[in-house]
Amino acid sequence: MSDLSRPPAPRIIAIANQKGGVGKTTTAINLAAALAEAGHRVLIVDLDPQGNASTGYGVDDRALTTYDLIIDDAPLEKVIRETQTDNVWICPATTDLSSADIEMMANEKRSFLLRDALRQVEIDRFAFEFVLIDCPPSLSLLTINAMVAADAVLVPLQAEFFALEGLSQLMLTIREVRASANPDLRIDGVLLTMHDARNNLSLQVEQDARDTLGELVFQTVVPRNVRVSEAPSFAVPVLAYDPQSKGSQAYRALAKELLGRTAVPA
Repeated sequence: MSDLSRPPAPRIIAIANQKGGVGKTTTAINLAAALAEAGHRVLIVDLDPQGNASTGYGVDDRALTTYDLIIDDAPLEKVIRETQTDNVWICPATTDLSSADIEMMANEKRSFLLRDALRQVEIDRFAFEFVLIDCPPSLSLLTINAMVAADAVLVPLQAEFFALEGLSQLMLTIREVRASANPDLRIDGVLLTMHDARNNLSLQVEQDARDTLGELVFQTVVPRNVRVSEAPSFAVPVLAYDPQSKGSQAYRALAKELLGRTAVPA
């Protein structure tokens, strides 16, 4: 039974793809900024041991991290950190998280640890409307935790030759999680990233993706943009680094499209 005394729960979106270098962290950082710019309160959960989402927001105060949250049952409110971007907070990660999969195996609730952590009553005072989980580049127990905790999955897909390779395994994993642990899990969409409209290969990959996945593919496409690549070195999202860049415009468009579309079953 739901607790009617609690405010509406935030929408939790796992940003996942087992392939590395497809723009998961870039999407987490900049989609959060775009949603925040539109007036929404957003929490990023950095679930990648590389911790790039954390450094991308300049969060170096990491007394407690997502490792402590899911392994040591640390209070969520003590893990959450403010960022320099209005309306964006983060649960930071460090390389400590790389051992989490092994340590979770002995826990009978190993797939539900992040879900339970994000359901702590303490989250209510932050009034988050969105939680974006930046997943590691693998179909590991950490990624399973993200999918069990999430309402939906957003899949970044790089516009390259092998883009669709491995996507079927990801979709299968989503369906398995839906069947076994989270029947309400949906797919918000597939986002084409690092797209170069001058490149025939990018255009062909986009066409193949739309032919194969149909409306699951966002209309918004994130272009290759040097400003997007430069922004993390200044520890800010591209929307702060160069608000008028093509990358900033793309992530604003993605936020608008995400807010307007209905997720589909996995």
